[in-house]
Amino acid sequence: MSGAAQARAFSPGSVGNVGVGFDLLGHPIAGIGDTATVRCIDAPTVRIAAIRGCVRDLPREPERNTAGAALMALREALALPFGFEIELDKGIPLGSGMGGSAASCVAALVAANALLDAPLDIAALYPLALAGESLASGGHTGDNVGPMLAGGLVLATPERLLPIAVPAAWHAAVVHPHAVLETRQARRVLQGAYALPEFVAQSANLAQVLLGCERGDPSLVRAGLCDVLVEPRRAPLIPGFDAVKRAALDAGALGASISGAGPSVFAWCETAAHAAQVGNAMQAAFAAHGQASDLHLTPIAGPAARQLE
Repeated sequence: MSGAAQARAFSPGSVGNVGVGFDLLGHPIAGIGDTATVRCIDAPTVRIAAIRGCVRDLPREPERNTAGAALMALREALALPFGFEIELDKGIPLGSGMGGSAASCVAALVAANALLDAPLDIAALYPLALAGESLASGGHTGDNVGPMLAGGLVLATPERLLPIAVPAAWHAAVVHPHAVLETRQARRVLQGAYALPEFVAQSANLAQVLLGCERGDPSLVRAGLCDVLVEPRRAPLIPGFDAVKRAALDAGALGASISGAGPSVFAWCETAAHAAQVGNAMQAAFAAHGQASDLHLTPIAGPAARQLE
C-alpha cells in the first residue's frame, strides 16, 4: 500500500468493434466516461460503497460488478493483504453501446493501481480488466477495455494490446439514441451459422481499415469499413439504423456502423468539422424515426483512462 489512502481515476467511453473488428478493435470516446474513487481498507476484501450518476441500480456485490470483479482479480493476482472500497460516478448510460461497464472497470483499476507501492503497467492491468469486463460481455473481450487503458485505436487480442496508428485529424461522430440495448441481448442475435465467403469479406475489410489507418489512406478505410457479419443481425434491434447509416454515408463519412452492441451508431470522418456535420445528419435521421439522441465528437486517437488529482 502506498502512502496515499485514496485515488480517483476517469475512464472514457469507447466505440467497440469498430464494425469490422468484432471483439477486437476499439477506440475511446473523449469527454464521456466514468469516474472511480478507490480507498485502501484493512479488511482483505472489496466493497462498493456508492454508485452515483446516470446509472445507479447496478449490483453492489463486488463479484457481480465489473469494477468490483476487476479489483478482486487485482487482489488475487498480487496476493494483497489489504482490500479496496469503491465509489463509482457513472457518466455513461446503461446499455448504450459506449462501453459503460468497461469504463467502470478500467477507472477502478487505474485508481487502485495508483495506490500500490509498485504500480502495474498497462500490459499487466489488461488481463485484470478483461476479468472484470467479462461479467458484462460474457467473455474475455478487449475491444472496450483495451483502448480505455492504452488510448487511441487498439487491436485487442486476448493476450495483448496492439496500438494502431491513425491520423490525429481523423474524428468520429458517435450518436446515442435515448434507448437501451442490453449487451447479452445483442449477442443472442449473433447465434447461428455464417457463410465462409462472409468471413473472407470481413477479413478483407478489417485488413483494409487497419492498413488505411496506418498509412493515413482514407480510401482504404472507406473501402473496408463495412461490417458484413454482425451489423446485419443487430441492425433490426436499432430503430432507424439503416436511415442513420445512410445519412452518415450521404454526408461523406468514411464509414458508419454500430458502436459496441448498440444502439449508439458511429461514423468516421477525416476532420472534426466534418464529423460534426455528419453527426448532425445522423441525429436528424434518428429524429425522423422518433428517437431523440446525443452527439459525441471524438478524435479516433482519443485519450486513455487517467488518474485525477
